[in-house]
Amino acid sequence: MGSLEEIKIENEFILLRFQNDSNETIKIERPVSQGLIQFHFGIKGKGKFIFNQGNYALDLKEEKSLLFYNPQKELPIHLELAPNTWVISIIVSIKKFHGLFSSEAENIPFLSDENKDKKYYKENDISPSMSIVLSQIFHYNLNSFIKNLYYKGKGYELLSLYFNRSEDPNAEQCPFLIDEENVLKIRKAKDIILNNMAEPPGLQELADQVGLNLKKLKMGFKQIYGDTVYGFLFDYKMDYARQLLDSGSYNVNEVGLKIGYSTGSHFIAAFKKKFGTTPKKYLMNLNTNV
Repeated sequence: MGSLEEIKIENEFILLRFQNDSNETIKIERPVSQGLIQFHFGIKGKGKFIFNQGNYALDLKEEKSLLFYNPQKELPIHLELAPNTWVISIIVSIKKFHGLFSSEAENIPFLSDENKDKKYYKENDISPSMSIVLSQIFHYNLNSFIKNLYYKGKGYELLSLYFNRSEDPNAEQCPFLIDEENVLKIRKAKDIILNNMAEPPGLQELADQVGLNLKKLKMGFKQIYGDTVYGFLFDYKMDYARQLLDSGSYNVNEVGLKIGYSTGSHFIAAFKKKFGTTPKKYLMNLNTNV
């Protein structure tokens, strides 16, 4: 399933939640007026922004952010969301944004006198403190009547962390992600299972390796990545298997072995569960469309 939720926090300040939980790439288009700053945060998966009728593209990778600003022309959103991709975006007017930083504007590169009339683009890492806020925005579960107030606070918090990466957030609202250190440990756990996807460690072994207790690992992983540890790994392995099949360099048995299936029948069953077809039929369809 793919969805776009748009939350008007204030005039000239909008928060967007993009979510693609399907197995297909989806495309989302939205006009954006001239003079608006765009912040895009890749929570998981991969997005691609298309510009100039497809002549130029920028990837939004997992745990990365993109900032766009062009005072000379409109920059409508043309976003391709890969399967299992989540993105949070903030769109704010330059006037409102400048008001937030009026006394510190010289510290914001695209607000300086030298750059104020120039287009600006920046890719950054998403810090652990920002990951906590993004997770809280995505997994909102409070009463609906305070939803706008909650998003407003989190939107401003996210911007403040974007421009000030030296201070820890107050993350008490999230019982399993108390501090940045835990987020780093959960990210490390993700890296471990992906780097060892053919023979991943057990959950307790993984928790021991990253220095978390089992409950914090399981709950924290679900909070950040929206899935269980092995659910996340399964989706990754199947997407990787499809890429290997697309390459034309491996047969079905070789792909299964590469991602950790010792028997072909188990790989075929897993692939069919994910994509609704067998690897052999998938390859036949590829060859038919060439």
